Amino acid sequence: MRAFSASDAISPAIERTRRYLFHPFEWGTYLKLAAVACITEGFSANFNISYRQHPSSGPGTSTPFNLSSEVIVFILIAVLVCFAIGILCFYLVTRLRFAFFHCVLYKTKEIRPAWALYCAQAMRLFKAGLAIWMSLLVIASLMALPFALPLYHVFQSAQSGGEFDVGSFFMVFFPLMGIFVIVCLVACAMDVVMHDFMLPHMALEGASFGEAWRAARPRIGAAKGSFFLFIFLRALLPLVAMIAMMIVAAIPLLIVGGIVALSAAGFHSLFEDATGAVAVIGVAFEVLFGFIGLCIGLAVAFGLGGPIATWIRNFALIFYGGRYDTLGDILYPPTPPAPVIVTADVD
Repeated sequence: MRAFSASDAISPAIERTRRYLFHPFEWGTYLKLAAVACITEGFSANFNISYRQHPSSGPGTSTPFNLSSEVIVFILIAVLVCFAIGILCFYLVTRLRFAFFHCVLYKTKEIRPAWALYCAQAMRLFKAGLAIWMSLLVIASLMALPFALPLYHVFQSAQSGGEFDVGSFFMVFFPLMGIFVIVCLVACAMDVVMHDFMLPHMALEGASFGEAWRAARPRIGAAKGSFFLFIFLRALLPLVAMIAMMIVAAIPLLIVGGIVALSAAGFHSLFEDATGAVAVIGVAFEVLFGFIGLCIGLAVAFGLGGPIATWIRNFALIFYGGRYDTLGDILYPPTPPAPVIVTADVD
């Protein structure tokens, strides 16, 4: 397989995505693959319903810092539970990345068999990734701490009745924003390296995290410009595509969303003053419409984001496949040599 440049890999990735998702096309299979693609690539449209909040005011309003010991214990337990759930979700997404990599690479649409193939590899990447992200979080926190404390004092002074110091605020705000941007860029680059360049070695060779890095590093170093352009296009093109799709789908989405919202508002008005069993029926209808709205939102998000997320995976496969022979030979199997015909000399 020849080595595609980042720009040359765009079109083959689009064609491969089109054939994978739409030939043949089945709604159930499409939504399943689109959902997996959005989850593993972290790319989908977001549809949120905002509710206006009316904060209470008056002398009886308590500040968020006046907490009892029971509330603090409950908050700590909730934080620990959320942290544990987050780690579990991180492992599941990591393993799902291997499964979706397998499906897109071999053009299969069965997630469950692919899920069962990469348990050990996913655990290796999960452990290494968790250590890296936790280390990055600690480093970012230590970098931000000298600026976060003065920023806290600025707000504390303003809440105590003092004058808000605009100059001091901006002196610590802009460095904090700079640290935030740098950390985000580093995190994105690290995620691309692990997901797009190291994961193929771990999946196809059973390599450890260190072996995968030692295999990918010289390839990246040999063509730094091409890899940088790949990362840039990988981030930019999906955003442009999603904006374009949202513009095209804006009117149908407004119509469907308006119908659901008006129906929910109508039933809410109908049962607003109800009591007893009738009130319970009203609540049931509100829950039903909320569930319908959630399902529609997820279907639209996955439906629009699925092709883009699948294209991201194909884009990475085609770009790196030209630099990693094992991967390239699966994407584009080499043509077998022509048979040699031996003729006998006839006297």
